[in-house]
Amino acid sequence: METFFDRAANISRTQVTKMRWALGLHGLASVALGVMILAWPGISVYALTIVFGVYSLATGIVEFSTAFTTDGKEERGWLILMGLLGIGVGVLVLAWPGISALALLYVIGAYAVGLGILCIGASFQLPLNGRETTSMVLTGLVSIAFGIVIFAKPGAGALAVLGLIAAFALVTGVSELVVAIDGEKLLERKAKKAFSPPSTQAKRTPQPSH
Repeated sequence: METFFDRAANISRTQVTKMRWALGLHGLASVALGVMILAWPGISVYALTIVFGVYSLATGIVEFSTAFTTDGKEERGWLILMGLLGIGVGVLVLAWPGISALALLYVIGAYAVGLGILCIGASFQLPLNGRETTSMVLTGLVSIAFGIVIFAKPGAGALAVLGLIAAFALVTGVSELVVAIDGEKLLERKAKKAFSPPSTQAKRTPQPSH
């Protein structure tokens, strides 16, 4: 028979799972993007534009739609911002198929900086444990550093730039997957702590000696 704790834990786990799946899908998409760039070193600017635009738009739509199915204010706010960032960048890139290589790099750099800021902010707002918070902060710092490098040296060689984009996608993707996988366990622990009956005191209260 389902207990009160079981029902509470299931509700909590459902809400956490929604955010966890959105983050996990974003991580998988980032890893796929990085692997595709590494496996296709001679990718053209046009092809890179389409690939990056589809990646940004698809992940943005998933995150934005997921935001309205979760009850947590922190999770909803973060997912909305992430979704708007991805959708905005994806629409911009796909609506500008003739974008120059330099302009595309600036767009990717801006996306990386925005993603980094959101990751660092999320690390202090979302229900994460110490390791997951560290992972999110590092993801944010890597993203911001990548964006700064792109803006500082937009004329770097094509292979170097593609390597940076691939490294950025792989690092952020793996970090997001780590947080997503541990997220359900964290919520389950919190639910158990919140709804489990108070622990009993000592087995027996010591009787006063006569």
